[in-house]
Amino acid sequence: MNKRKTTSSLIILTLCLLAMILTACGAEPAVKLPKQKEVTDKTLKDVFGEHGMKIGTCISANVINNKQMADLVFGQYNSLTMENAMKPDYILNQEKSIASGELTVEFNQEARSILSWAKEHNFTMRGHTLIWYSQTPDWIFRDGFDQNGVYVNREEMLTRMEALISGVFAELKKLGYLDLFYAYDVINEAIMEDGSIRENNWTKIIGDDYLWYAFYFADQYAPETIDLYYNDYNEQYKADRLVEFVETLKDNEGRYLIDGIGLQAHLFTADDLPNYLNAVDILAETGLKLELTEIDIGLGKYQSPLSPTDENLREQGRYCYELINGLFERADAGSINMDAVTFWGFSDGISWRREYSPQLYNSDLDPKYALYGALQIRDYAGYQTDNP
Repeated sequence: MNKRKTTSSLIILTLCLLAMILTACGAEPAVKLPKQKEVTDKTLKDVFGEHGMKIGTCISANVINNKQMADLVFGQYNSLTMENAMKPDYILNQEKSIASGELTVEFNQEARSILSWAKEHNFTMRGHTLIWYSQTPDWIFRDGFDQNGVYVNREEMLTRMEALISGVFAELKKLGYLDLFYAYDVINEAIMEDGSIRENNWTKIIGDDYLWYAFYFADQYAPETIDLYYNDYNEQYKADRLVEFVETLKDNEGRYLIDGIGLQAHLFTADDLPNYLNAVDILAETGLKLELTEIDIGLGKYQSPLSPTDENLREQGRYCYELINGLFERADAGSINMDAVTFWGFSDGISWRREYSPQLYNSDLDPKYALYGALQIRDYAGYQTDNP
């Protein structure tokens, strides 16, 4: 038996079966779209800049160390958010905290390398995040910063919160990077969908007013050039509650301690877009700045991803077009104060939700209909009946 011929036959049979399955399911493979420079001479930062907005992406050391990815980021975006490297888990030094008896902030090598790269390439930055229930080491809540110690009392935890917040801004100033930042997420994901405050170590030790104290300390230590944000997801389901919440973040003279509300915008193509934009309108009534901080638009719905067929990707492109168009219309009319939009990544291959194919580029860094949706190029955003 000719093994080579048998192997070739099996490959052909497999491909034929796959084609039959795709045809039977009505699923056509994705079309490869033209490169952006073949369609327009504008970049994302050009388009968003026309509406007074920065355009950002999240970033890691893996991205800046990959020339193809780094060049794409440099060419398209002017704002960066560290995906993980500035979260509490990554910026607190347990050994030095134990030695000094005070909570010690010290950026690790990844954070420093990203800050250096951002400064070298003239990026602005969003800080993410100071106080969060997740990715925060348990030892900061315990006596002697010992993982096995008892939990400290309210007064000690308030002291440690102040040390964390003041330490971040002091470290940025010492390293010469403070002027890169235009916004910082002070609190992340504290409000549940039912409107209640999420229980965690901060609430258990300090109480629900830890939220007020976090903004109080941030207002003390952050320079005026950095806007202070509350950041959350599923914002379309709790917009009214968020409006109530931000009203509590005022000082004794009635002055807001908060500057803006961050809308994560982790969306799906099955989500009701008019309902989402209505939530944006509700939150805009606070008069605070709004930013979309972590956009990705997954195919399908939560826990039910769709495959990246051409039609599904077209739907994603149309969704992205309508979302961004809705924001631009509101910003241009002055009904929302939005100065930045950040996509949570740019490539499906490095997305935390890669099973939903949620980004502007596919895993090969080829443009998708969603990219042209973000660029507001309707003819390539999935509306056309024939392939572009």
